[in-house]
Amino acid sequence: MKASLIQKYNVPGPRYTSYPTVPYWEEEKFNLEKWKHEVQQTFKATNNSEGISLYIHLPFCESLCTFCGCNKRITKRHEVEEPYITALLQEWKMYCKLFANRPIIKEIHLGGGTPTFFSSKNLSSLINGIFEMANLASDYEFSFEGHPNNTTKEHLQTLFDLGFRRVSFGVQDYSVKVQEAIHRVQPFHNVAKVTFWAKEIGYTSIGHDLIFGLPFQTLEDVKDTILKTKSLLPDRISFYSYAHVPWIKGNGQRGFHDEDLPKDEEKRALYEEGKKLLLENGYHEIGMDHFALVSDSMFTSFKNKTLHRNFMGYTASKTDLMIGLGVSSISDSWSSFAQNEKTLEAYYARIESKELPVFRGHHLSEEDLIIRKHILNLMCHFETSWTTAETYFEEINDVLEHVKEMEQDDLIYLNDTSLQVTEKGKAFVRNICMAFDLRLMRKVPDTELFSMTI
Repeated sequence: MKASLIQKYNVPGPRYTSYPTVPYWEEEKFNLEKWKHEVQQTFKATNNSEGISLYIHLPFCESLCTFCGCNKRITKRHEVEEPYITALLQEWKMYCKLFANRPIIKEIHLGGGTPTFFSSKNLSSLINGIFEMANLASDYEFSFEGHPNNTTKEHLQTLFDLGFRRVSFGVQDYSVKVQEAIHRVQPFHNVAKVTFWAKEIGYTSIGHDLIFGLPFQTLEDVKDTILKTKSLLPDRISFYSYAHVPWIKGNGQRGFHDEDLPKDEEKRALYEEGKKLLLENGYHEIGMDHFALVSDSMFTSFKNKTLHRNFMGYTASKTDLMIGLGVSSISDSWSSFAQNEKTLEAYYARIESKELPVFRGHHLSEEDLIIRKHILNLMCHFETSWTTAETYFEEINDVLEHVKEMEQDDLIYLNDTSLQVTEKGKAFVRNICMAFDLRLMRKVPDTELFSMTI
């Protein structure tokens, strides 16, 4: 890839798990009662046809990984598990009281933090507590994130027995030097062990999460990591850029120096080599930074154009209503977003007061809803069009003017009513989405908000 393109397009930009992105939410206009009403309306309209999704945030970790920007609480005290599960189930009960009838659950995802910090027994109590107040869709999909160092066979079997068939293991990189720099030392043996256990138990989609652009990471490190990964043959692989956001409080990204990070062309070379190896070894690109074998449901979803992206990342199907449970979780009623309190203390206080622990949110305007569709189309299908009233917006000509240079750089194919991302342009899909981001266009941030796009 030309260095000039990297220098040109390597700018701070969102990852677009939502639109509008969180820094552009109109928090002052958010109303909790309106949020509850919109949850009820979306539930009423969609529960019987598509069900709902649940994201459950489990924030505890025994040690701090210095590449991580997620909300977490570092502790080795496992007595924190039961009170947190009690609070989660109380929050779920509050939402269930808003619903006209029993919710039908289509998706559950356990994220963190480290979900496998929790004992198998406590995870079982949590999921069974969720089930007591809900029914399951016939085609439900449950997934969780597992830490290779502390995921036990009992964890895998317990969650499998509860209906989980998808697991993703955080690998990052196999270089000992890189692992030490990010404080995430886990031998290949540990990853192989949990991967083989998951296969043996019967998980149908096993994912490995890899990162490029980590401190001290070299081209040989990426090659070695991907070849080791290929030997285990996970069904899905996420291969994404390290997001260097050291200004975010508590994210731990001060464990190494900026000069230890691969920059610009060097960093992009890591991605290009990794992508080439993945494609050569039977993986297919499905959405931004994600790859899958043809046998995986995510690949089928991508081919059928049913792939969806939300605060859980890419999913094989879409629900308009997603409820986020737990500290910092974000919920989505399609017409509004709501985020929970970001500290455990504030979260517990709201739960004890029998209040939904929401502390901020955003009600989407008609324009927001249209732009959201375009960004989802680009992120999930690498194309979008504006041929109907539901997809047309007044500033489309401004957007087309803005992307003409991308067309000249062979990143997109463009005509009067549609845009398609080229093979070369897939590496710049965040930049292409930014051209549609009217809120970003109208107010360019004057402080550090986003990681670099490349």
